[in-house]
Amino acid sequence: MLSEQRDEMAATAFFKQAINNNGFPHKVVMDKSGANYAGIENINILLMLAGSISFIEICQVKYLNNVIKQDHRFIKKITNPMMGFKAFHSAKATIDGIETADMIRKGQVSDKNIPAYKQFMALAG
Repeated sequence: MLSEQRDEMAATAFFKQAINNNGFPHKVVMDKSGANYAGIENINILLMLAGSISFIEICQVKYLNNVIKQDHRFIKKITNPMMGFKAFHSAKATIDGIETADMIRKGQVSDKNIPAYKQFMALAG
């Protein structure tokens, strides 16, 4: 990701850091990258050596990530004309609002009986 050469060791280090920061995933969806696959396999081997009975399931599909990347096009369309953000908290608040409004527009919020503006206020507040 940020390394110049994406090899097995770099992928393993990346996944270790991601697990430490975000918790243990049950399933990882990735493209057909051999380095990423090897990195997750190394994590599974470390888990096996530690005596764990749960491992990370690997779902490897060549174009599956495109669905996720395509979902962020909407955010890029809104934020690209902006001159940038001066502070992280303002960028986070803006993107959270855009994502919340987009989720409501797509019907991804569970309660359909509440008007959209009330759903937005409940989620944003």
